[in-house]
Amino acid sequence: MNPGPDPVAAPFNRRLAILLAMAMFVLVVDTSLMNVSISAVVHDIDATVSGVQSAIALEALVSAAFILIGGKVADLIGRKRAYTLGLCGYGVGAIAMTLAQSIVPIIVFWAVVGGIGAALLLPGMQALIHGNFAGAAQKRVYALVGASAAIAAAVGPLIGGFLTTALSWRVGFMLEAVIILVVLSGLGLVKDVPYSGPRHVDVVGALLSVLGMGGLVLGILVWQEGGEAVAALTAVGLTGLGSLAYWLVRRKRTGRPALVDPALFSSAHFRLGISSQMLQQIALGGAMITLPIYLQMVLEYNAFEAGLSLAPLSLTMFGVSLVVGRRFSHVRAGTLIRWGFTLLLVGLVVVGLVVPRADSGWALTPALVIAGSGLGLLVSQLNNFTLAPITEERVSEAAAVNSAAGSFGLSFGLAFAGAIMLAALSTIFTAMAQDSDVLPTADQDRVAQALEDDAQVMSNTQLDAQLAGEPQDVQDEMIRINTDARPIALQIGLLVPVIAALTGLVLSFRIARLPDLRPQSAVEGLDLG
Repeated sequence: MNPGPDPVAAPFNRRLAILLAMAMFVLVVDTSLMNVSISAVVHDIDATVSGVQSAIALEALVSAAFILIGGKVADLIGRKRAYTLGLCGYGVGAIAMTLAQSIVPIIVFWAVVGGIGAALLLPGMQALIHGNFAGAAQKRVYALVGASAAIAAAVGPLIGGFLTTALSWRVGFMLEAVIILVVLSGLGLVKDVPYSGPRHVDVVGALLSVLGMGGLVLGILVWQEGGEAVAALTAVGLTGLGSLAYWLVRRKRTGRPALVDPALFSSAHFRLGISSQMLQQIALGGAMITLPIYLQMVLEYNAFEAGLSLAPLSLTMFGVSLVVGRRFSHVRAGTLIRWGFTLLLVGLVVVGLVVPRADSGWALTPALVIAGSGLGLLVSQLNNFTLAPITEERVSEAAAVNSAAGSFGLSFGLAFAGAIMLAALSTIFTAMAQDSDVLPTADQDRVAQALEDDAQVMSNTQLDAQLAGEPQDVQDEMIRINTDARPIALQIGLLVPVIAALTGLVLSFRIARLPDLRPQSAVEGLDLG
């Protein structure tokens, strides 16, 4: 094992620490910028809400599917080189967003290339922090990078909303590219960290991990877009994950290198921890795709108004995680995790109940504060709880699995909640149109066909413009149906994060029965969540 730099001989490199924190800030703020800019992106590139939502989910999926492979690639090609390639991949995605005129470059360069960039960047960054800093300095850097991620999650919706409204959503991504260039300019400060472990690559395990996670989420996205082969993709995903578990155990028994050591899962803390991490991210992803769509398409908010309405969730999450980490260290982790899922569940349920009656985003504030408090409790505890039983030698591998579980949960929540919401909207709108005594039969059939071909959340203003020339009674009836259908669709979409939070609450009772462990390593791991 590489002992890293000597803590006395190597002074604290403040500039390198700041550059690493800047890289993490860009990674976390990126998705927030997309979430609050959905309406503007849809309008500017003539895309659909479902198309942009699919790109957001795909980016998280690619990151999750390749992060385990990214850690091994970093070992083989060098951690510094992987870190550099990861930054370049993310930079390509940001530049593509700045210049994009259609959904295709967003999917190819932002979602796929950028997602692979994140999968290379996170493991490489963790190894470089571990190899360029030691002792107290290493802990300071982890704290700084973690704080950068937390601040980005807290202020991301506000920054993205302000830039999109005052200037353009493209400006936000252009600034991301500029920050990445600044980080790349400091590569000379980074010392590479040699890898002395086995250099064998578990190609089959890598392929199975991509097929497993990719098949499930792509199946949802294809279903959302009305495509075929949904059952086949889902079957591939389930088979891939099952085969991966079998393959890893078999490799371990025969003494051959595996993508992930299955012995990690022998710890109940680790198993329950990564499961809870995934459920927390499913809930967060589901809420962060449905609520911005509702605010922008139903209440017709601009990006800044949407970001301001979501700020109570992100700011409360940030504030509570800080306070709990400093003031409640004497409280058992299991207790805090149980309260976290309880508050998250209550907050999401209240959001669903308030939505049909809300005439502004401020009506959601109390519920978002409750949900944000729950997320803050979970953020403050889950990483430490999950990695506590892991030794220093295996913490990088365990942290990669933890990050993959979180990223997969985020992508699943984004994809499934958005797909359920849009599918519910199509079904409810069509049913209401067909039951209408005002709409002629021809209009009923036309509405049903249009929604089947392209499920879309449409504001009343957009719908009114499309109905120009129709009889006034038809226009009024379509607006009424649109107004009544959208809150119901949002409530159905919110069932995804609600069920995830409820499942997490059930798991938390098992977690509470486990003893608290003193962390065996100094590294908490880096996480996009």
